[in-house]
Order: sequence, then C-alpha cells, then structure tokens
Amino acid sequence: METVVESDSEEQGRGGETEEEDDRETMKMEKSVSQELHLKVNELCPESYRVNSPDQIRLLAIADNFQRQYSLLYPDRKPLLLCPVNECGVRKFVSMTLRPTPTVFPEIFAWEGCASFVADFLSLDPLEPPVDLPRYLFSSSSVLQNQSATCFESATLLCSLLLGNHYDAYCVSGYAVREMCLMDRSLQECPLLDTQVKGKISEEEPQENKYTVKPLREMKSRFLAQLEQKKQEAEAALLHKQKLQEETEQPPADPLRGLRVHCWVLVLSGSRSVRENFFIDPLSGNSYPSEDVNFLGIESVWNNLNYYVNMQDCRDGCAAMVYDLEDLKLWEPVLYGATSKKQLILEVSKKKIMGKFTNNDEDEQQLRVFEMPRSWVSYINISKKDLESRWPGRQEVTRYRKAKLEKFAVYLNQDGLVTRLTRYKDLDCTEVVMVRELYHQRNDHLVEREINEVDKFTTERFRRGRPFHLLFHRYTSNSTDTEHEMEFSSDRVEDLQRRVESSDEMTESFEGRRDFLYCRHVVFKPQIKLSREDLESHLKGREIEKIVERFRRDGAKPASEDVAERVFLLNERRIELTYHLEDHRFIPSKRSFIKPLEATNKEKAEAFRLYMVSSFQVDPSEKPLKTLTLYHYQMLMSLMQSEEEVVLQIRNSKNEVQEIVECREQEEEDLHLHLSPWTTSGVTRARSQREEMEHLDAEERRWIKEKEKDVLAPLLLRLNDTETLTAGDAKQIHQDCLSAFKQRMVEQANLIQERYEKETQELQKKQRSFQKNQLHMTRGQEKDYQTYCTEKILRINVAKKRLKMHKEAAPHKYKALDQRLKRDPRLAPHLLY
Repeated sequence: METVVESDSEEQGRGGETEEEDDRETMKMEKSVSQELHLKVNELCPESYRVNSPDQIRLLAIADNFQRQYSLLYPDRKPLLLCPVNECGVRKFVSMTLRPTPTVFPEIFAWEGCASFVADFLSLDPLEPPVDLPRYLFSSSSVLQNQSATCFESATLLCSLLLGNHYDAYCVSGYAVREMCLMDRSLQECPLLDTQVKGKISEEEPQENKYTVKPLREMKSRFLAQLEQKKQEAEAALLHKQKLQEETEQPPADPLRGLRVHCWVLVLSGSRSVRENFFIDPLSGNSYPSEDVNFLGIESVWNNLNYYVNMQDCRDGCAAMVYDLEDLKLWEPVLYGATSKKQLILEVSKKKIMGKFTNNDEDEQQLRVFEMPRSWVSYINISKKDLESRWPGRQEVTRYRKAKLEKFAVYLNQDGLVTRLTRYKDLDCTEVVMVRELYHQRNDHLVEREINEVDKFTTERFRRGRPFHLLFHRYTSNSTDTEHEMEFSSDRVEDLQRRVESSDEMTESFEGRRDFLYCRHVVFKPQIKLSREDLESHLKGREIEKIVERFRRDGAKPASEDVAERVFLLNERRIELTYHLEDHRFIPSKRSFIKPLEATNKEKAEAFRLYMVSSFQVDPSEKPLKTLTLYHYQMLMSLMQSEEEVVLQIRNSKNEVQEIVECREQEEEDLHLHLSPWTTSGVTRARSQREEMEHLDAEERRWIKEKEKDVLAPLLLRLNDTETLTAGDAKQIHQDCLSAFKQRMVEQANLIQERYEKETQELQKKQRSFQKNQLHMTRGQEKDYQTYCTEKILRINVAKKRLKMHKEAAPHKYKALDQRLKRDPRLAPHLLY
C-alpha cells in the first residue's frame, strides 16, 4: 500500500485549521442526518434494523478489537470499513449487510443481467469527501426504495444478487480512477456505436466474370496522377494527425489519483462456470479483468461469510494481485476458522460423493468457532415493475465520447421510443452526424430508425407482419429525386427480396422463383424539366427505356436453350437474349429480335421478316439454326407478351413504392402502441384506457337519454285531456316552455357569476393577508401560498370561461328549443305562425 501511505502523509501535512473546520462541518452533517434518520426511518424499520442480537454485539466487539490491532500494526494505512451505521443509526458489520437473494426473473439470473439492473436502477450518490470511507451503509431494501446509492451500497446490492445466484462474489473496498468513481464516460467510446455506417444507398454489386473481355487501357497522365496521389496523401496525413490528437487527448490530471475510494465486486472462478477472476463495476454494470489499470488498489474484500484484509503490495495496482483468500500471508481474515465459500463447495461435493457423514460424534467434538451471524437485512424484493421501469425517472442520459445515449422505459414515450443514440462529429457534441432510435410495441412494427445527417438519408427497420411485408426501408430526404431501398420478407408471392429505386433506375432482386429470375433492372428515360405541379404526375408515368432480366441456371434445360439474360430495348423495339455458358465454353449463345410495327389507322401491321431475327450459336453442328421458321415467330410473340407483362409489373412496382410511402406517412400520423399483457406498464395503461372508454360510453348513454327526455311532459300534466290540445293551450305550453328555459339559463348564469365573484374575493383576501404577514412567513408557508394562488387563479379562469361560453351558447340553445317545439307533432298543427 505504498500509494496510500504517501497520500496519507500528504494529507497530514495540510493545515490544522482546515481539518478542524472540516471535522466540525462533518459532525454537524452527521448529527442532522442521524436525527432525520431516527425520526423518519426508525419507527418503520423491522426490529433487526434497530436492535443488535447477542451474536451481532459479539461480532461488533471482535471487529472493534480487530480495528484497534490493525491501527497499531499499520498506522500508515487508512481505517477499514467494518461497522458502518445503517439507516436506523445502528452499527452493523458489513458482511451482515449482504443478503444473498435468489431471483425468480430470468433477466437477472446471470451476472450480466444483475449488473445491468443495478447500474440502471440506482443513481449515483458520490462520496463526500471522495477520499474517505462512508460512515453510513444502508440496506439493499432501502436502497431499492430510494433508487439512490453510493458505490458501496450499489456493490452490496449487486453482490447480494450474485451470491443468491450461486456466484463466488465479494465486495471490494479500494481505490480507482476518477472517471470510474464519478461514472464519467465522456472520454469512452459508446458500446452501441456502430462505426461502420454506410455512406450511400447500397446497390447490388455486379458479379465478376473472369472470362469477360478486358477493357481498353485508359490513357492517363502520370503527372496528374502523381498530383492526385500527393493530394490524397496530404489529406490522409491530416486526418491521421487529427485522429492522433483526439486519441492522445487526456483528461486533466487528477490531484486525488490513488486516493479516491471506490467499491466494486470481485467474482472468483470456480462457480457458475466462471473460468477467470474478474471485476464488475456496479455503477456502469461493465466487467473488467482483475488486472485492469482503472483499479489502483485494494484494502479489503468481504462476502456474507467473512471479511479479509489485503496484505499484498498495491504499488502497481491490481496487476499482480493473488486472490487466494485462504492464504493468511496474503489475506488477513477477521474471523479465524470461519467457513469460507471454498469450504462450502468442498463439503457439498463431499456430501454428494459420500452420501452422509459416517461419524457425527467426531464433528460434534471438533472445535466450534464463531461463525458469521445471519444477515439483518430483510428480503430483497425486486418486482417486475422495477425491471421494466429501470432508471430513476424511467429514463437515463449518458454522455460518451462524441456520442449521447438516451434510454427510456417501455411505454414512457407515445411513439414507443426506448433508446436514442446520437453521434456527433466533434468532441463538444455540437454537430450531429447520425441519430439511431430503437422502438418497441409500435403498431407499424418499426423497431429501428437511423437518420444520417451527413449523407441525408433515413433507414428504417421493421418486424415481420406489416403491410407489403416490408422489413427494411432506406430513403433520401429530397422530395423530388427521392431514392428508396427496400427489403421484404420471404412471404411475398412474387418472391421479391429487395428493391432499389432512384430517379432514373430501378433494380429488383428475387430469390426462389420458379422461373429462376433473380434480378430485374429498369432504366427510365431521362427526366425533363417540368414545373412542380406536373413533376409528380410525370414521375408516376415515366417511360421505360430499357429492361434487363437475369436468370439462374435451370438444370432441366440445355445451356444453349436456357436464357441467362433477357433485355427489352423499348425505344429501339428490340429484344436480346443471352443464354448460359455451356461446359468448356467461353462465349455464350445469343439471339436478337426486332419487333414488327403495330397496326395503325392508316397502315397495316408489319409482317414478320427474315431480318428481324439474328442468332449466334457457339456449336452450330449440334443443332442447325433455321433462318425463318414458325418457331422464331412463336418465340417473338411470346417475348412480346412477356414484355407487356414485365412492363405492367414494373408499373405496379412503381405504384407500390408510392403506396408504401403514403402508408408510412399515414402510420406516423395515426401511431399507437400495442399494450403487452406481460408487462405491468402495458397492463396499467390498458386498464386506464378501458376505464376511459367505459366512462365515455356511460357519458354518451346519459347524454342520449337526456336528449330523448320529453321536455313537454311537465307542462302536459296540467291538462286533463292531452290528446285534444286546442290552439290556445298549444301556444301557452310553447310560451311557458320557452320562459322556463330562459329562466334556467339566467339562473345558471347567475350561479356561475356568484362562483366567479366568490373565488375572486377569496383570492384578494389571501393576497392582502400575505402582503401583511409576508416578512414573518416561513419558506413552507410561502410555498403553500403560491400553490393556493395557482389553484385559485385556475378556478377563476375556468369560471370566467364557463360564463362566457354559457352566454354565447344560450341564444343558440333558445333558438334550437323553439324550433324543436315547433316541429313537435303535438304542437306543430297549432303553431303555424
């Protein structure tokens, strides 16, 4: 512990006045904290939190004796963390604060899940001062309720979960670097950051053919090539220099390096298929090798069975540490002869082999040693809601090097956003390069969206089950020349896998088709300049210039009859066929057709001629070519029909792209989330929606019932014979009904006016009282006054708005009632005026 010794001597050399002031402030803070703890927590905690058992009292005496001997033997080392105070102000031994708790959720059965949950669920409460051990160590049950913990409390919770899952885990008290103690990740690379981001919409790479004719050598200037090479080398050197500057950028020197106290978890090999010892940082949930340079030294380790003091030299950190806890030269235990984790494992294996002990008397005659008492902490209860909500406030923001990672609980955001990763170009995080968002339970099945701010394109990925079987969609941000790249699932009938569409081209890829088609490339005529109004209609009806279809090999046909590539040149009215290569051949067979002209109003259709067919066959002796036969004519007719079908399919593909874009726009406007019955958040939200729908339905039924109520019933009861109404009676009923309605409107307006005036008077009275007693009021009374004023102003505004709405709606309601009475079949014959 050389580093610790030097740092302690430096601390002792400081001024005595500063130390006295710090001690006074610390004592005041401890006194206030202890008072609050005793008042608020002491009455609610179980008895084990407030009272020590005889075994625990004996253990505290042993620990105090050990601490005194340790201070005498090693005066230059810092005191050990043995008996901190719990939330009830009672001293407890640290090993008894560990409560091994098995978990019932598969998410936290392995150490990765436990570490991730502890790191996400708890917020960091930094040690003050950072070079001293904490005087308080709360139980894991209290920590889970507050969701705030020091590194020691986080490590205690994590170690308890790992021990419950049968890991050989220990809490470690030692020293670490500043970034780990303060959970500062601003200079670390984000683990979710994908550095290989595609710059453009990828296109299908052309297949290389080693038998193709080599192109002519391109004539280039060597001087210009050298200039271009020098320019590229200069740019590469500049980029390399900038990269080195960023990599060599180091944080400012830490004056407390080697003194910052930290607590983490040590997992030893031998249990749960752990092959090597490793560390787990409870603040980040990451694992590190046991020789990692971020850990600068170890003072002690403990589990629920014993406490061990490190006797090894930590001058070089933890690189040369040996974790044989049964070696008394390396680790000094507090309880000699107590059962260790290794002994328990050996006893269990012995019981499995031997079955049972043959001589129980020998075990009883063995020397009984003091064992660690049972933990005073109550059962650590982790609910399903805790696993789902995770972060305090149900969200978390983490800053990384050139990146920001935001995590949200499920159903927290209306759009289902659960993760947002923002990548920046500079270290100051001002210029955005890429934004990647992950979604959950959306009705449009969207799971990921990536927005590239450099190349201006957006990528979306979906789950299976959405319309058009769309799985992947990438498009640029330009509205006129929008490029689309789409990938589909294998559930489509036409076996379409991928479609890439630009302003002038479209490429479709297929897989598993019966006709062996795997690629279709379409070239449209160049775009002409049009106005914005005519541009959209022009893009929908773009004329096709060229269609290229490629087919895989069909083993049932000879290679000379199996088409490999089919080209439709619509402007030239030609169709070209290229067949697959035969064995031991380097050139494929080809055939070309010219389409006859169609019939018009003035001319007849052109007849099939000899010059309309041209063929090249690699081996003419195998099957002689016939110049003009019915076979070629039928083939041409079949190709022309296929051309019409392909053109129709291309039009359908263009329309489908437009439909997908419109469908996506509509889905974004009408977005809602699927509420999973397997999550507490989903169940709660579904219950609230059901209650709201039931309330709206009840209100609607009540409104319909009130509307259907007969307004003339109270007035018709005055008459003896309601079936034979006279004109005078009808006019009187009409007049009485309108007068009663008018009176009700006036009374309702007066009632609203009275409420408005009453609320205003009470507010003014409260304001006068506040102005009179303002100087003698406490901060809590001022806060209550502000809350009171806010509620009163809200009620006044509501009453004022209701009065205004009532005055505006009264004439319309009066007129509507008049018209309703005049249309009533009982009064209408007598009210024809």
